[in-house]
Amino acid sequence: MHDAEALGERYGVDARTARLLSEYGFDPDVFDRLRAEFIDGSVRAGSGAMAEANWVRGRIEPPRDGDLVRLPPTGSPERKRLDLAGREAIAAGHVGVLLLAGGMATRFGGGVKALAEIIPPLTFADVKIADLQQLASELDCAIPLVLMSSFQSDSALRRWAASAGDGARVPVAIAPQGISMRLSTDGGLFRDRHGVVSLHAPGHGDAPWAMRHSGVLQQFARSGGRHLFVTNVDNAAATLDPAVIGAHLAAQRPLTCEVVPGHAAGGAPWRVDGRLQIVEAFRLPPGVDPLATGATNTNSLIADVEVFEADWPLTWFEVRKVADGTEVVQFERLIGELSAFVDTTMLLVDRDGTDGRFQPVKDPQELEARRPEIARILAARGVTTGG
Repeated sequence: MHDAEALGERYGVDARTARLLSEYGFDPDVFDRLRAEFIDGSVRAGSGAMAEANWVRGRIEPPRDGDLVRLPPTGSPERKRLDLAGREAIAAGHVGVLLLAGGMATRFGGGVKALAEIIPPLTFADVKIADLQQLASELDCAIPLVLMSSFQSDSALRRWAASAGDGARVPVAIAPQGISMRLSTDGGLFRDRHGVVSLHAPGHGDAPWAMRHSGVLQQFARSGGRHLFVTNVDNAAATLDPAVIGAHLAAQRPLTCEVVPGHAAGGAPWRVDGRLQIVEAFRLPPGVDPLATGATNTNSLIADVEVFEADWPLTWFEVRKVADGTEVVQFERLIGELSAFVDTTMLLVDRDGTDGRFQPVKDPQELEARRPEIARILAARGVTTGG
């Protein structure tokens, strides 16, 4: 942890900003390097998220036949076998859940998205813990739940965790992600209308670092944890399905990424120089058809503990945002890029229907549109009535 007073002097920021930077693990050496690269133009080779420096290097090809492994349909003998294997692993205490609940929630009015009502009176976080409580009760075990918070959501999530459910069945821990400062397009520190340096959370690629930095990963591993199911808190359909855990175990690879048929903004499975991995759309160079894969990343994954224990060199991407009506620059990492470093299974799951696992909600309007389908999916799994 870097001293708040020293950070305040180094960057000319107020005491509160310096304290937040220190408390949430700001790394001045990384920041200064990225800022210098941006200023001298080595990062700013293009415009915003389409900057050439963000492009994938190498031979880019769509998935080959057999690259996408279909989750067997509910009721099939193979699905039952995977379900049993997953239940055994969960009951043995080998599986934990990490909810990506950080970020800035700007599209939810700056409130904490995890605590927004999805099916009144239940919030996104309530639905997630109800799912785990139900399964833990069925299996007579404990399922640890970790929330990756941000400086924006940390206090509220800690209050929620202190009062949420049965700590014996679903013990809740918090692993805060990092923090950084926005830049103006000329490379200077961006200050808001009040003259305060604008802070941001640097992406869900912080998850492995947050788990290690908080000590939660080490505690999970010491208690026998082997696998982490990771998902966005705003994707209520991504419940802890034992069959998905079973599919991860059966594949015998350290990482499994859930993908769905069709297309959406974000990442997709590609082969880069022969390695199957998740690549975000903004990383595709001109001439590559982003629709060629026929599948979309859900940002739900299962990672063996060893994947999170390693300090993989995840890329810092230049991202353009608008703050106070002004274009700003920030640097973010993406968790899907873990697939560039370890062997990965691309598990093809349903998007919709009672077996659907991808109903992402980015803003209140999308919540209103998706709420009926989300309610049907959760009701079919007994989530809203269980726990």
